[in-house]
Amino acid sequence: MTAVIEARDIALSFGETPALRGASLSVEAGEVLAVMGPSGSGKSTLLHCLAGILVPDAGEVHFDGQRIDTMAEARRSALRRDRFGFVFQFGQLVPELTAEENIALPLLLNGVRRAAALADARPWFARLGLDGMEKRRSGELSGGQAQRVALARGLVARPQVLFADEPTGALDSLTGEQVMDLMVASAREQGTTVVLVTHEPRVAAYADREAIVRDGSARVLSAGPVAGSVAGQAAGPVAGPVAP
Repeated sequence: MTAVIEARDIALSFGETPALRGASLSVEAGEVLAVMGPSGSGKSTLLHCLAGILVPDAGEVHFDGQRIDTMAEARRSALRRDRFGFVFQFGQLVPELTAEENIALPLLLNGVRRAAALADARPWFARLGLDGMEKRRSGELSGGQAQRVALARGLVARPQVLFADEPTGALDSLTGEQVMDLMVASAREQGTTVVLVTHEPRVAAYADREAIVRDGSARVLSAGPVAGSVAGQAAGPVAGPVAP
């Protein structure tokens, strides 16, 4: 398989505090990769570098054959808008927008006409068990409902890579499992690669592979499916070269 996104020996400090110390990681096309580590280990910083949100002080980040850490901010912003999707711990829905408008937002930002964008957003409600909630605003949704809206927003534009930073961190265990089931199933159906940051083993169990970040360095824990993983049981082994 081909690496769609790769970090090569990247380092990044915030002032005098190092966050990443020579982290290397490759993510294969179509796989779900879980990035785990204790709080403060640098796992979210690594995700932000892979997504072009942060620029490392040293090392290289490549996406789809292009080096993105040397791109101008405008190009990296366009990349995030056009090729990447995002899901965050607290959803970060726009409170002034309805649920269907929140889902349609990436399409609207890409210049899709409002009627067409909303038409693409609406099928997600039945798909995610949210029928009848199209006109609700974020304050009228439960935590699990809001996170499913955020998941649909991250996938509606069919991104090449979905970056999910602690997507179940604010949910109870049952709701978290429902969100992960939907995330993995939807991503596999669309062929979207997923980079998932979590500190929870039960969430990492959905991944094909797992990487551990400790003290700013990344180490791939498994070269095949995570032991007992839901993803591995559903999709079979995912193999390919990985950075040490």
